[in-house]
Amino acid sequence: MQVFLTGATGYIGSAVLESFLRAGHDVTALVRDPEKAESIAHRGVHPVIGDLDKPSSYASEAERSDVIVHTALDGSSRRDKIDRQAIETFLGAATSRAASGRPSAFVYTSGVWVLGDTPGPVAEDAPVKPTPLVAWRPEHERIVLDAGRSRTPRTVVMRPGIVYGGSRGIIADLLKDAANGLVRVIGEGKNHWPCIYARDLADVYLRVATNPEASGVFHANDEADESVGDIVDSIARHARMRPDVRHVPLSEARAKMGPYADALALDQRVRSPRARALGWSPTLHSVSGNVARLLEEFRTRREAA
Repeated sequence: MQVFLTGATGYIGSAVLESFLRAGHDVTALVRDPEKAESIAHRGVHPVIGDLDKPSSYASEAERSDVIVHTALDGSSRRDKIDRQAIETFLGAATSRAASGRPSAFVYTSGVWVLGDTPGPVAEDAPVKPTPLVAWRPEHERIVLDAGRSRTPRTVVMRPGIVYGGSRGIIADLLKDAANGLVRVIGEGKNHWPCIYARDLADVYLRVATNPEASGVFHANDEADESVGDIVDSIARHARMRPDVRHVPLSEARAKMGPYADALALDQRVRSPRARALGWSPTLHSVSGNVARLLEEFRTRREAA
């Protein structure tokens, strides 16, 4: 299968890339940096040097692929506009390909924060109540899902939980903070985070991309229902010296972090029945139960960087 991937050197995208390569698929990846292009080329990936903000740099390459997997997110204040432009470009490429009778699918990356606080465990059919940081996401999801209603092209919206593993991401930041002696927790830490190990998440991407029947919304999380306090306490117990844990009022966190604070303060219990229906099951079932492994991964990746 020919795959076009964005974000191949990012946190989620790099795990997804590994998954496709292990499965023997041909991957074309959009990258901005010539050095990163050279790095992934050595691994058999065909790099396309371009920018999400410049559709002409990648549209034709995307149309040559059976599946377009979009994991990248621009880091600027224009991220929502750039993401919308990229979606429209990819859907145009996928629709054009499908019209000629060729296999065509588009996998879009959203996230569980579009669900807002959940009153109990929720699955993919739950209504969205996005936290302000991702208030623009539901409309982008709708565009993708509407484009796939006729299944030409087939479209998928992926909603990962908080990703863990390696040296990047929110959980890795907690590991780093603990090593430095101070961990800050927004509120009392009783809120729950739906989390997912990076390699387990990548396996869901592989399954939805390669299964011709997979379409619509898919959640991906380990369903451990861990509270932030439990995660932090487990990390603290594995630190060489137990760190101080400071509980920061949400109002104070908002003043320093803006709407990101509200996202971290969400209380969510999320289920992934549609991913499990594809035969998927997470290999790691919690952050707290795997801190020793995660610390080893964190140190190894940091030393290799």
